[in-house]
Amino acid sequence: MKLTIKKISVGIVIIFALIGFFFAVVFVGMQFGLFNVRGSIAERNQFFTGAATSTPTYPCVDQSKTVCEWNETPEFVVVNGGLTKDASIITRVAGETRVTPRMIASVVVPEQIRFFTSEREVFKRYFEPLKILGSLSQFSLGVSGIKQETAQKIEEYALDKTSPFYPGEDIAPLISYKEGTNHDEELYNRLTDAKDHYYSYLYTAIFIKELDSQWKASGFDISQNPDAIVTLFNLGFQKSQPKNDPLSGGATIITGGKKYTYGELGADFYRSNELRDIFPN
Repeated sequence: MKLTIKKISVGIVIIFALIGFFFAVVFVGMQFGLFNVRGSIAERNQFFTGAATSTPTYPCVDQSKTVCEWNETPEFVVVNGGLTKDASIITRVAGETRVTPRMIASVVVPEQIRFFTSEREVFKRYFEPLKILGSLSQFSLGVSGIKQETAQKIEEYALDKTSPFYPGEDIAPLISYKEGTNHDEELYNRLTDAKDHYYSYLYTAIFIKELDSQWKASGFDISQNPDAIVTLFNLGFQKSQPKNDPLSGGATIITGGKKYTYGELGADFYRSNELRDIFPN
C-alpha cells in the first residue's frame, strides 16, 4: 500500500515537472520568436482563401493623396465619430468642472491619433469599422492616455488646498471613493472602462483645471490657450512652469504624411471648425 502511494506521488511530481518544462520551453521560444510563422494573419488567411482579407493602409481619406491635413485622415474620421458618440459625457463633465467641452476634446484628439497611427493593425481591424475611441490599458490609461501615477497626482492636488494646482473645493467630491474601496484597483477601473468613458474625461478635465489654476496663481490665464494646455497635458505636471507666451510642444505625431507636435495637433483642432457645434469653447 505504501509502495503504491509512493509511486503515485512520484508520478504526480514527474507530471508537474514535465508541465513546468513544457511551459518554460514555450516561454523561451516565444521570447526568441522560435514559434513565429512568417507573414501576417491576413497573409496566412489569403493562402487558404485565395483572396486578400485586408485592405491597404492609406494616409488620407482621399486615396489619390499621399500627404494631407490631419482632419483629412482616416484616423481623424474615427476620432470624430468617437467624440460625437461621447458628446453627452463630455458635456456633463464640462458642466461639473467648468472646463470647456472643446478643451477637453482638444487633448483627446492628439492622444487618439497617436494611438491609432502607432497601432495600425488594431486601428484597421477594430476601431475604424466601429468608429469608437481606444481606451488604453497598459501604461497610459483611458481615452486621453493618463498614467496611473498622474491620476494619483490629480487626486492629491484636488484635496490639497495649499497646492498651486488646487482646483477648488467642488472638485474633490467628484472623485471621492466609497469607504473600504481598494483605491488602486478602483482608479485603474475608472480610467480603463471601455463601456463608460465618464471618469476618463473627468480626470482629463480636472488635470486641465489644475494646470489652469497653477498658471492663474502666477498671473497667467491659459484657460483658452490650447497650445499651453494640450502641451502641458502631454508633458505632465513636472514640466508646468508658468511664463509668458508658452509655445506648442510635446511628443511628435505623424499623420497624413505630416509631422506635428502633440500640442500643435490639439491646438489645430481647438481652433478649427471640426465639431464646433458639439464642442464649443
